[in-house]
Amino acid sequence: MSPGRAPAPKLNWVFRAFYGHFYQAPPLLTVSGPLLEAANNQNLSFIPLHGERDEEHQFGVTIPFHGWTLDASNFLTRAVNFFDHNNFNNSGLFFPITIQGARINGWELTLRSPRIGHRAQVYLTYSNQLALALGNINGGLTDFSFGDGFGLLDHDQRHTLHLGARYDLPFHSYASTDVYYASGFTNGDPTVPGDHLQPHTTFDLSFGKSFGERFSVDLQGINVANRRVLLDNSFTFGGTHYLNPREVFVQVRYRFHY
Repeated sequence: MSPGRAPAPKLNWVFRAFYGHFYQAPPLLTVSGPLLEAANNQNLSFIPLHGERDEEHQFGVTIPFHGWTLDASNFLTRAVNFFDHNNFNNSGLFFPITIQGARINGWELTLRSPRIGHRAQVYLTYSNQLALALGNINGGLTDFSFGDGFGLLDHDQRHTLHLGARYDLPFHSYASTDVYYASGFTNGDPTVPGDHLQPHTTFDLSFGKSFGERFSVDLQGINVANRRVLLDNSFTFGGTHYLNPREVFVQVRYRFHY
């Protein structure tokens, strides 16, 4: 179902809404031979996978006010036979699984300023999200120890904040900065206390200059403070990984005539 939009008379507000159902078919391949025997010897089982069925709704509103723009939205996804993955012991072998249910919901808020002094603009984005697994593993590789209650999915991160600003400098140049705050993803290591990883804040800087209409140069620094941040320690395809150390990029652009 396609999203719908409706402007509110006189207020210049824009409301939008979406509702849909989705289906994802399960993989057709299965496990056999020595690997299946090794799993059975460790009280693991491979049970049939199910197709995932999702029900999703979204609604939001965009509110302009004296050049400022406020956008708020809400989303909710209910899934039956939610697709995830599980690793075989501590190896790098991962197999698809289905969980009886999942619920992913959240709010998002974006605030964008007008041009301040014809040079500056600021923007703020905040997201609050909850990602829960419901019930037990009912397909794929399992030892049936997941439980019948609530569990946190890998990408459960309650608070995400992005604050940015851009300032146009003389001589066709600009400077911008972006500050990011995240409350931390789900803690996937049972030996580490807490449901989530530690929160962290990072920031980026950018400078650029145009030379005429065709040629421009941009300098961008990512994670300028060179913070070492643990992003994920769950058993995923990417494994435990940290935020990259400070990175500096130089970009040169030239637009040819065509």
